[in-house]
Amino acid sequence: MATSVNSSGTASNSLGASGPQHQPGATDVAEVFELLSHSFASGRTRGIGWRIDQLRGIERMVNEHEAELLQAMADDFGKPRFEAWMTDLMPVAVEASHTAKHLARWMRPRWVWPGKANLPGRSWTVAEPKGTVLIIAPWNYPVQLALSPLVAAVAAGNTVVLKPSELAPATSAALARLIPRYLDPEGVVVVEGAVEVSTALLELPFDHLFFTGSTTVGKVVMAAAARHLSSVTLELGGKSPVVVTADADIDIAARRITFGKLLNAGQTCIAPDYVLVERPVADRLVDGLVTAMAAMEGADPGTTRTRIVNDRHLARLESLLADSGGSVATGGAVDHARRWIDPTVVVDPDLGSPLMSEEIFGPILPVITVDSVDDAIGFINGRDKPLALYLFTGSRATEQEVVRSTTSGGVCINHTVMHFMVPELPFGGVGASGIGAYHGRSGFDELSHRKAVLRRGIRPDLALTYPPFTEAKERLLRRFL
Repeated sequence: MATSVNSSGTASNSLGASGPQHQPGATDVAEVFELLSHSFASGRTRGIGWRIDQLRGIERMVNEHEAELLQAMADDFGKPRFEAWMTDLMPVAVEASHTAKHLARWMRPRWVWPGKANLPGRSWTVAEPKGTVLIIAPWNYPVQLALSPLVAAVAAGNTVVLKPSELAPATSAALARLIPRYLDPEGVVVVEGAVEVSTALLELPFDHLFFTGSTTVGKVVMAAAARHLSSVTLELGGKSPVVVTADADIDIAARRITFGKLLNAGQTCIAPDYVLVERPVADRLVDGLVTAMAAMEGADPGTTRTRIVNDRHLARLESLLADSGGSVATGGAVDHARRWIDPTVVVDPDLGSPLMSEEIFGPILPVITVDSVDDAIGFINGRDKPLALYLFTGSRATEQEVVRSTTSGGVCINHTVMHFMVPELPFGGVGASGIGAYHGRSGFDELSHRKAVLRRGIRPDLALTYPPFTEAKERLLRRFL
């Protein structure tokens, strides 16, 4: 059982699957922080047994309460059942299981060469938990992007305050109900609430802040961390480009770009944001995108289409589309009552328009024609470093050139978004798209401190290594070091 706190700051509890009800007596977030800090200081979270128990608890929770969590996401923004399972629940269960399986190995000391100056001696690093961690989760994947960072945090032995997004209230409430039944009340606390609660949490001296969301808010989180010299993981967004070369399989490219773009109605931090396609195949690609979008909608979009999260975001997408300056190849219709916008392809938009300067975060896909791969590389490098870069090509030489010549959080070749699903690939951004990375061992390392340790032998203890330093000592040391 873990504790949850609502937006008024009042603690609420649920009876755990076993054991008596716990009442922490926390009346505000500061007291929750003190509770967890004291718990961490007690050492209860450092052993592998505690960590494995939390990981298995997360895995059981998402499996045993699949129906409740799927319904919550449907209530929040109409997320289709299979898509919600595939993108929110299954990855968490896989991540928790994978981490539990490998944790003992990750926790072992890592031996390093001590150098000639420290012989005889041994040196190694020890992974120790950072302390008390704050996780601020977003609304777009409200289970996965809350619980995957939690997997990394508890695997590293930290205590955690988890703040779900108030923009997905049903899912937030479900997590607040369920987590207390599966995780340690002295180790994990769920805090619900809106901006004022997040602001109050950011005033506290957490040892690490883990934020997933926009670059703008990421700057606020980083500024808050600076006040306490807290370390940060910032999983942000940006405009993730797709490059399609003339030698790519255009039909496959169109389907896979569409898959990544329409997932969660485009409300994905690594969704393909725009496409740069070589001129000889531009028309074929646009035709393929139009066909793929129609096919993936199906006969009844009501069962396959995720809603835009709220009216404000829908209005923003309408504005981006209205001011794009390009030609619409398909889509563009808006259903305000259902908060839908038809999957849309915009060909050759104005490069100075908001559509090409702001992260879209919706089912609108700009397609820009370029004369060469070099032009595409130059276009990408002239903008902020993206969270993901997608490349469709049949050439290994082109693949190597694009990977070598661009900077991004990750690269996926001949597919979109699927690199996120590889447990041992680090997931994270660079520059404006983020700081730090997680998943698998990368997540364990991100939420751990690598402490350096050196053990020196007692003998020999050479006098020439101690002052006073003479020319003779210097000559001898220069010969051997």
